[in-house]
Amino acid sequence: METTETSTGQGAVVDLSSLPADRRARAFGEAFDYRGDVTLALEDGSRVECFVFDHRDAATGATLRVIEAASGAKRTIACASVRRIEFTGKDTAAGKTWENWVRRYVEKHRAGEHAGIESEPLE
Repeated sequence: METTETSTGQGAVVDLSSLPADRRARAFGEAFDYRGDVTLALEDGSRVECFVFDHRDAATGATLRVIEAASGAKRTIACASVRRIEFTGKDTAAGKTWENWVRRYVEKHRAGEHAGIESEPLE
């Protein structure tokens, strides 16, 4: 699914080249909020699969702080160098809202099944 909007979710692609500054900033914020890996296509043609753990909008230039998926190395990437954001990794918290947990708990309890407070495995 390719989009120039900033709707995100696994499989979404945001092409930043045609977006105004406010939408670009929102796309970077959504990459930070995403709970899975993203792939950043940079202006030099390289691609970085990573988890965005911080983003900064400083007067000297906005940056993303990431952990590379392959090596686990932390690095800082200038937002100006990012041409495209691909939401490639599984969002590990998708569908795991408090409301969904309570609904499943009540359904199990009503069905007479064990309804404990244990969390579901991530994988």
